[in-house]
Amino acid sequence: MESIFRLTMEQEITLAARMALALSLGIAIGWEREGARKPAGLRTQTLVCMGAALFTIVSIFGFAAGWDNARVAAQIVTGIGFLGAGTILREGANVKGLTTAATIWTAAAIGMASGAGLYLIAIVSTALTLFVLRFMPTGGK
Repeated sequence: MESIFRLTMEQEITLAARMALALSLGIAIGWEREGARKPAGLRTQTLVCMGAALFTIVSIFGFAAGWDNARVAAQIVTGIGFLGAGTILREGANVKGLTTAATIWTAAAIGMASGAGLYLIAIVSTALTLFVLRFMPTGGK
């Protein structure tokens, strides 16, 4: 199956800018997680955000007519769910890693928004995520 899209250099630059935005927003989330000494830190959050953006771009521009682009997006959500699940640990009555898993999931969603060209929503979502991570109480004991 060949792509139906022939992109101009200007379009390619726009897509590269989407990837750069995903990189930047992933770094912002990862930096916060790294500072909090969480297991999914700078590199993990950045790569999740960029990977989701790239999958989104490829799903929009990489497949021939008739392809259901939403299938790729659905698989991003599923795949990231498995990645996040790997960060959740149970220690007796305590469960750890739920916020880390949720942050990975959110970074993927932000990457998808970046890849789809939803710049403002990606930036606002990152700011809101950082607010939640930095200022909301953990609920831990």
